[in-house]
Amino acid sequence: MVIDPDFPHSDESAKLSQEGDSPQKHGNALKIGLLAMLAVAALGGYWLIGDRLSLEYLATQESALREYRQSYPFLAAFVAIAVYVAVAGFSLPGAVVLTLACGWYFGFWQGLLVVSFGSTGGATMAFLMTRYILQDWVQRKFAKRLESVNDVFDREGAFYLFTLRLIPAVPFFVINAVMGLTKISAITFWWVSQIGMLPGTAAYVYAGSTVPSLTQLAQEGVGTVISWQLFLAFAILGLLPLVIKRVMAAARSFTLQND
Repeated sequence: MVIDPDFPHSDESAKLSQEGDSPQKHGNALKIGLLAMLAVAALGGYWLIGDRLSLEYLATQESALREYRQSYPFLAAFVAIAVYVAVAGFSLPGAVVLTLACGWYFGFWQGLLVVSFGSTGGATMAFLMTRYILQDWVQRKFAKRLESVNDVFDREGAFYLFTLRLIPAVPFFVINAVMGLTKISAITFWWVSQIGMLPGTAAYVYAGSTVPSLTQLAQEGVGTVISWQLFLAFAILGLLPLVIKRVMAAARSFTLQND
């Protein structure tokens, strides 16, 4: 038996294998550690602000909240955005209540800006967390099955995401997590989410801006802001993706005919 001198011995092979695996193992350890930290942060955030996002608690702080906004208008908006980013990013309960409260607290236009940038910032944070922790593993594990999915997202990922954002039937935290597993870019995810969530955000913020006081909203419930205008707005939101898709198909057909 002739031993090739260029072929590494078993000890050297094991060493090379360990050296090759160590970066991946180190990366996996970092991701597991980050996942544990995020879980602790989410539980801690829920423990700290969970009960404080209820209508009952906010109603007890109504006077103090008004005084704080009058004294520190910019800081109040910054704090509201930061809280919304945390709620949306960690998928904590209370987003609907927070949206209505922002409409009441800031009025329609300023409330729309606060909720829009806060919700999109939180969604992008959740998207990036899922992408960093799970995307590489999912893409490697299901590479063949995801080829067609990646192709679809390369062609129509932005429109698909836009459609999901317009239709409130799909929970937003599910969209954030699933999109993080695809190859859609973070910039595209951000601007499409910003635009796609804007109509629904506007409807909820407007409903909150019509509330005279949080005390009344807490006592009578969210049903006090439900009106036929709100139902009409969500009905239009449901039809809007179909209309846009038909318009885009007609535009493509017209362009091909002219070419």
